[in-house]
Amino acid sequence: MRKKELIDLVVERSGVKKKDAKPVVEAMLAVLGETIGEGRELNMQPLGKLRINRSELRNNGRVIICKIRQSIASTSNLSEVDKTVSD
Repeated sequence: MRKKELIDLVVERSGVKKKDAKPVVEAMLAVLGETIGEGRELNMQPLGKLRINRSELRNNGRVIICKIRQSIASTSNLSEVDKTVSD
């Protein structure tokens, strides 16, 4: 998913105008990026709990390896693939 698609979905679900939603989504992504960059855990349901396992500095940037644990109870729209995996 790209940022444009995320903004469009937020506009659709919330009913706010795109010009109002776009700066909020961009600010939220900036805060999340900074938080992950600092190595802090996130616990944002229904997204899940994100934990940084390790990070490596590379020539073109930093690679951050993380784990997201998402509660099945908090996800109401499981796809058929997800249902098969959980069985």
